[in-house]
Amino acid sequence: SILFYDAQRSGKLPPNNPIPWRGDSALDDCVVGGWYDAGDHVKFALPFGSTTMLIMWSMYRFKDGYVAAGQLDQQFDMIQWATDYMLNAWDPVNKTLVAQIGEGNDDHHFWGRAEDMTMDR
Repeated sequence: SILFYDAQRSGKLPPNNPIPWRGDSALDDCVVGGWYDAGDHVKFALPFGSTTMLIMWSMYRFKDGYVAAGQLDQQFDMIQWATDYMLNAWDPVNKTLVAQIGEGNDDHHFWGRAEDMTMDR
């Protein structure tokens, strides 16, 4: 379900956010946006990239299914959310990629909403 990815969004949420109990989070990250990983609040480039590729592939392979389900616009929004984050994670001047935001040990000691995080990132 695309709603899973909506619930994992980090950053400034769009006006069409379909998850009413989620709000903006991690607005001070060095790269704002993207998705949280594995139900916690860390963001990792490798699983993020893999997930993005699978979402794009599913659109290529099963576009008719998204159309029939009335989810085509939502899928395009999700792809744009991911690619915008990836573009912002790349620094072309210094040729560096932000590959991780957050620290797993600190994050795993916090059992709260992303909107309430206070740990260093």
